[in-house]
This record gives sequence, structure tokens and C-alpha cells, in this order.
Amino acid sequence: MTKSVWIFPGQGSQAVGMGLDLQEVGKDKFTKAEQILGWSILEKVQTDAAEISKTQFTQPCLYVISAILTDVLKAKGLSPEAVTGHSLGEYSALYCAGVLDFATGLELVKQRSLLMAEVSGGAMTALIGFDRATLESAIATTDDVVLANDNSNDQVVISGTDAAVKSICEQVKSKRAISLAVSGAFHSPLMAEAAAKFAVALEKTIFNDASIPVISNVEPNDATVSGQFLRDRLSQQMTSPVRWREICLYLAASGYEQAIEVGSGKVLTGLVKRSAPSLALVNVSNLEQAIAL
Repeated sequence: MTKSVWIFPGQGSQAVGMGLDLQEVGKDKFTKAEQILGWSILEKVQTDAAEISKTQFTQPCLYVISAILTDVLKAKGLSPEAVTGHSLGEYSALYCAGVLDFATGLELVKQRSLLMAEVSGGAMTALIGFDRATLESAIATTDDVVLANDNSNDQVVISGTDAAVKSICEQVKSKRAISLAVSGAFHSPLMAEAAAKFAVALEKTIFNDASIPVISNVEPNDATVSGQFLRDRLSQQMTSPVRWREICLYLAASGYEQAIEVGSGKVLTGLVKRSAPSLALVNVSNLEQAIAL
């Protein structure tokens, strides 16, 4: 039997029209989501790219769509040997593993997205094609900037104050430097105030032990089923780097043979291909693909 991991996308994987084909099969969850959020996922995904790229909308939409696709796969009798997600995607992974029920997970995602959307100040820039040693040295000697998303060996996102991010871009030559349209410096110490507020919500939430091992963004070399560990790690996530490259290396070293991306887009399978080319890759971003698996 193929040793598989299900991987769940985060912000950046959204697309206009995503999830519309799930309207019938996901009817109950879309209805519940509207009660929790106060707005309709199905209506929101039919607006435009700028609207669905707003953090307070992107995160709940991605979570709900991944959850519905997870249900479809599980109804077919499928299950992975482990789950993991990229940033926001970790909440989808926790739902899949039974750590959080759908409504509890969405309540947390709602609060997280609103807190992150309210943050102001700071910047994030994606760098593609650079000398890694030069980048790491520049970050180590520059205050107020961190490696926020370590996506692959030649694709990262840096996060920090505007001046510090600009300084890194001037110090490190890259093939492309793309300024991200975000409200603040996500996955950096500049998120500390928002993270402290979110920690209160996490403390009030019951985290069940997982039915499937979960690999977290902050501890990429340890798949755990401990609900307590997973809550503790989630509390660190908002101010800590997303160590996706290391997660991919861990999967390859641990004998995983297949990665199935459950949710909108193909961002994560593209990143897995770069760091763990031995894994077979499958995308489940719509109902047709879920049924075909």
C-alpha cells in the first residue's frame, strides 16, 4: 500500500470560482460556514481576485473548501498516513485528523484571519532564484527581518519592517523579487500582538488527540498525534517561519511515496516536487478530481 500524506494549501492558492462545484455535496458545511462567518463562501468566491485575496476572506474560503474535499475523500474510504498544511492549511490538516471539528476549526480560522487582516506595518517579499548562503547571512546581520516562508531551496518569503525587507532585497541578488499584497509582516515577530490575542482563543479550545499524525509548520521533523503539542505549536505559528522545505525533506526521508494536495490550486505539489522529487504528486482541487481518486 502506498504511504501517502495529504497536504493542505494556504494563502496564495485562492482562485475566483473555487469550490463552486462543491455546492451540493458541501451544502451543510457552506450553510454552517455562513452562520459562523456572517457571509457566504459561495458568493464571495464569485467576486474578483482582489476581494478573495483579502486575508479575512481568503483563509475561511480555503479552509471550508479543503474540509469539504476531505469529506468526499473520506467518504470513499480513503485516508492518509499523515497530514500537514502550509500556514492556514495546518487548520485543514487538523480538521482532517479529527483534532478540531469543522465549526471549531472555522471559528479559529475566522479569528485568525481577522487579527491578521487588522495588522498594519511591515512587508513581505517573495524571492526566487538566489544564493541561499548569501541570503541567510544577510538576514542574520539585518535587524527586523526573518525568513517567513522557507518554501524550497530557491523560493522563500522574507518578512519584516519595510526598511529591513528593502535592505535584504538590495543585498541579495535574485531572479525575481515579488512584493506581496498583505497587510502586515506575517510569520514574523511583528505579529506578536496579534498572536497574543489569538493565544487566548486557542487556550479556550479543546484540541483532541489526532487520529492521523500531523506534521506542524514549526516542528517539521516530528509527526505527532498529541492534541496538546499541536495546540502549543499552533500558538507559535503566527510569529514563526513556515518550514515547508524541511517538511518536504522529512516526508522523503520518512518513506512517504505520495503527496495528495487537498484544496484549491497546485502551489504545494509544485513545492514538493522541488524538494522531494521522489514523491508521486496528486491534486484534488475539485469534486471531479476527488471522485476520480
